[in-house]
Amino acid sequence: MDAPAELLQHQALALLRQGHHAEAIAAYRRLLAAHPGLADAWYNLGYLLKAEGRFDEALAAYGRALALGIAQPEEVHVNRAVIHADHLRRDAEAERELQAALALRPDYAPALLNLGNLHEERGERAQAIACYERLLARPPSDPRERDLGSEALARLAHLRPPSAQDDPLLTRLENAAAEATGEEVRANLLFALGRAFDRLGLYDRAFDAFVRANRSARSLSSGYDLAIAQRRTDALIAAFATPAAMPADRTPLPPEPLFVCGMFRSGSTLVEQALAAHPRITAGGELDFLPRLAAGPLAPFPASMAVPAPERDAALADAYRAHLLRLFPQATASAYVTDKRPDNFLLIGLIKRLFPRAKIVHTVRHPLDNGLSLFMQHLSPAVAAYANDLADIGHHYGEYRRLMAHWKTLYADSILDFDYDAFVRDPEPALRRLFDFLGLEWDPRCLDFHQLGNTVKTASYWQVRRPLYAEASGRWRHYARHLAPLREALARAGVAAPEAD
Repeated sequence: MDAPAELLQHQALALLRQGHHAEAIAAYRRLLAAHPGLADAWYNLGYLLKAEGRFDEALAAYGRALALGIAQPEEVHVNRAVIHADHLRRDAEAERELQAALALRPDYAPALLNLGNLHEERGERAQAIACYERLLARPPSDPRERDLGSEALARLAHLRPPSAQDDPLLTRLENAAAEATGEEVRANLLFALGRAFDRLGLYDRAFDAFVRANRSARSLSSGYDLAIAQRRTDALIAAFATPAAMPADRTPLPPEPLFVCGMFRSGSTLVEQALAAHPRITAGGELDFLPRLAAGPLAPFPASMAVPAPERDAALADAYRAHLLRLFPQATASAYVTDKRPDNFLLIGLIKRLFPRAKIVHTVRHPLDNGLSLFMQHLSPAVAAYANDLADIGHHYGEYRRLMAHWKTLYADSILDFDYDAFVRDPEPALRRLFDFLGLEWDPRCLDFHQLGNTVKTASYWQVRRPLYAEASGRWRHYARHLAPLREALARAGVAAPEAD
């Protein structure tokens, strides 16, 4: 490489490390136009394109890196698998990439862990267990492999939970957590330990494990800022103070997006599975298109929405529909495709600007059960910084309720509250009301949603593969004496948490 190319390579790498993705992509494009044989540059370009949501381009760049004989090609295959599975919903292609990685290195821990996760998402319990056991069967060669082994151990505890309090797996989880060198790994293990104790009815021990798990998880983030959360709610209410106009020339074309949102852990995955059992609905899962719009083309959001821009909104709506059909080409025969990202409740104003006729299914649950379930689940601090502290959960719940009350003043006819607790008590009336809201005929197959063989990419993927059960409704009573901070925060926010529910 000549001196100008070396300089450009250094500049591109510096831009990547500084997080200046667009500039780094442009620099790598210039570098590779002159020197197309640089495998590492293609790899870095693939990484950047993935980070920017340009997934097909990222796959192409990674493919060039593989064709040029990049070192550690198994890592590139895993990266390609993640794009296929998590972003493009191409499970078969993801599995082929993971098998290609394992053909190169049969003991490659990232491929085994990702393959196990893929089997879980598809409901293939035995195959997932086999992957995790294979990963754990060999001594780790470095700290990263040991961390992946700890994650596999946590997953095994969920798939094959301890049946008694003297089960050696409980001690194994506790010891692994004590020996973990990183807080992320420690949190994963302690959440798994807490869930194991909960299944055994050892509720005080479970709560202690969840407290320790959340302490570890909280140490990895800057935490939840109550004032920032309140300002965000205020800004959304101000930016979307009036209902969206209904353009006469925007005739909806099938399939229509159907938005399922609410608090995390409020039953949205369960609802989507019931919807997916209807022949005229395609399940889209948790899509990131709208949050990417808010963080990218519409930044600074929501201030950018203060002045209506019908042409921009129509173009973004068209881009969203095109994205849906790229992901789900079979959906052209459907009436709806679901977008089940719970925190889209923050974006209902945007949704109604883009899709004035959009229907929104708002999942609700007893606030104490909802808050406890958040505390029991390891959620990413990037989307749920409040989830590691009961008082923060209560505050966030209050802000969520305040914002939903605003959306309902604007769009009362477009939002249906779907009560998780009522659903698990008596599913058919709840589902009939839901399909009436959607204008769809009743289909009794929706009561057997647990028999679907689809992929589910949320923390609830095993719950929705069981016949409907009610033990999670009212679980808060087992932990009532530990929940004072949550109760008090909910009370300060004006949220009732009735004992009788």
